[in-house]
Amino acid sequence: MKRILVVLALVATLGLTAWTLVNNKKEVEEKVYKPNADQKVGVRTAVAELRNLSQETEFLGSFLPNREIEIRPQAGGQIIALPIEEGQAVGSGRLIAKLDDDQLKYQIEAAQVTLEGYQNDLKRYENLVKGDATPAVNLERTQLSIRSTQAQIKQLQKQIANTTITTPFSGIITEKMVEKGSVVSVGSPIAKVTDISTLKLVVQIPEKAINQFHVGQTLPIETEVYPDAHFSGRISMIAAQGDAAHNYPVEITVSNSSKNLLRAGMYGSIANTNNVKSQTLAIPRQAIIGSAKEPQVYVVENGKAILKSVEIGATTNDYYEITKGLKAGDQIVTSGQINLQNGTLVVAQ
Repeated sequence: MKRILVVLALVATLGLTAWTLVNNKKEVEEKVYKPNADQKVGVRTAVAELRNLSQETEFLGSFLPNREIEIRPQAGGQIIALPIEEGQAVGSGRLIAKLDDDQLKYQIEAAQVTLEGYQNDLKRYENLVKGDATPAVNLERTQLSIRSTQAQIKQLQKQIANTTITTPFSGIITEKMVEKGSVVSVGSPIAKVTDISTLKLVVQIPEKAINQFHVGQTLPIETEVYPDAHFSGRISMIAAQGDAAHNYPVEITVSNSSKNLLRAGMYGSIANTNNVKSQTLAIPRQAIIGSAKEPQVYVVENGKAILKSVEIGATTNDYYEITKGLKAGDQIVTSGQINLQNGTLVVAQ
């Protein structure tokens, strides 16, 4: 009797457990979301069409001054005049500094007195030589002394000219290294003059793109500091040798503008458009799903999203060339693929 009761209790327990599991399964299934097969999913689409594929590449560089020079005197002495300030615009031939030249002037005055004495001796020797009163060698020595003194005077005059230091070209004083009263030696820097009337935009071009450029080519230039301004430059130099990373410096000459003044050290960029293919079937990159080896797209046919495998060719930043799997005019899904399955009803938004 006890065994029968135990068996009955065990069967009742198992039955209750089974009923509970079935009941819980029904409740869970009721809570799980079941998509409505008749509900249409909103997607964005584009049309596969023939187009010219082009790749636009941007290269960043820095502006360098057209000319820049450190002014170094060819004479030494004390600076008695220095009429410049940093940031000042100066024209060609503008006085930068004047060195004390009094000592040189005194030396010229002494040399001129000596020259005058030799010239008087020459006249006397010429008369004496005619009367055979003195050897002709005295006349020749006096003539040589006159020529030597004249050369000495020219050297002193050149040294005096070197005490006046001027700008070799127009530009801006970007650095002043001395002050009035300083004593400078030959070759010591006094100031730096920078010419930015024309700038050189230096851009590093990789080896694979260098053949897209040539000397004399005109390119549009954009800058960060003047985003709405349009500049144009001409390629003036392409380096014959690249660096260790196989980049080649390209110099682009740009005329500066008083309205939008460019300065040396600013960033500038050029964009070069390279035609990849002409009139080829292409779709936006966003339409491709799956891997690069097995690309797929959803094509809208009769209101349904049909998953198709395709083959891709050339690529750009925005488009893929389709070599197999689509035809011109096919409507392909570019956004909303995450909500789609093969055969899902869709509506283009």
